[in-house]
Amino acid sequence: MILTSPIDLSPLLQSPETISAKDVLIFRRELFRDGLISKHEADAVFMINEASENQCSEWHEFFVEVLADFAVDQMEPRGYISVENGEWLVRQMQRDGNINVANELELLVRTIEKASDCPDFLVNYVLEQVTRLVITGEGELLSGEKITKGVIGKAEAELLRRVIYAVSSENSIAISRKEAEVLFELNDKTTQAQNHPAWHDLFVKAIANHLMAVSGYAMPDRQTAFAREEWLNDTEIDVAGTLKKALSSFSSLFKNGGLDQIFTSDGQRVEQDWGKRNAEFDQKNKEAVVIDRGESHWIVDRIGRDGVIHENEKAIVQFLKDESPEIHPSLQPLLDKVV
Repeated sequence: MILTSPIDLSPLLQSPETISAKDVLIFRRELFRDGLISKHEADAVFMINEASENQCSEWHEFFVEVLADFAVDQMEPRGYISVENGEWLVRQMQRDGNINVANELELLVRTIEKASDCPDFLVNYVLEQVTRLVITGEGELLSGEKITKGVIGKAEAELLRRVIYAVSSENSIAISRKEAEVLFELNDKTTQAQNHPAWHDLFVKAIANHLMAVSGYAMPDRQTAFAREEWLNDTEIDVAGTLKKALSSFSSLFKNGGLDQIFTSDGQRVEQDWGKRNAEFDQKNKEAVVIDRGESHWIVDRIGRDGVIHENEKAIVQFLKDESPEIHPSLQPLLDKVV
């Protein structure tokens, strides 16, 4: 084993090329001696994982736990994956050109689940890796479930579900066009396989979500979220200003008997602001469930692209017909053909 990291952890292994349960105990003791791991140590853990041929299950758990914690909770901004940190993570995965199914794939999924937000490119990268695994790969997941090449089993469907519904994905609500396209490609390539029923359910719900989901209010982006007090700077609801105003008026309570006036006026202001937001959200909801021209053209182009309208695709069309109160006329021929 040859390591080029500034920190060489290979001497901690009892046998070259093999990581045993006893080795993992040693790694835990050494790496967490001060309660944290450094960037160099994280790099070294990746390199150990790449270089070792025989790995125990304890190593897989350790690898995912340590590096997901480092990527999300120790690298700044804590709780978020920045573009720079996301690129670092992808570089680590691409070092040898292969994704270790048992731990690296799980690390990617665990990271985007754990982070409050992360770059779209990282979510898309993870989704593409899971898709590639389904089409070309074989192996065993961290959970112990086996991957069957070319088939979307229960385990694969669960992996896909975790990725596309991860908190960090597309403002936590809507499935993005990129994600929807990847799912369609995967569906096209596995139509002849005995896929698990969980895939049918996931595919239909995800595409319907993309077409009809409410975008809602976006969370602060990674840059602004770096500051924990970001919510106090909300320009629509000046919580800090409201509190400051109330507190500055406190001295006049006994002078003017203004307790009710202060908290009624400020309370009404906050209530009015939130009422405005709720009304806007309701309007977004009404607009979102309408299938407009652009969405209609996309779904018409996408369904049956391989010359056959498959059962999963028929289910999407039926769902749209049943659930959308208004569908663009360009979608009507497809509805007539399928439903």
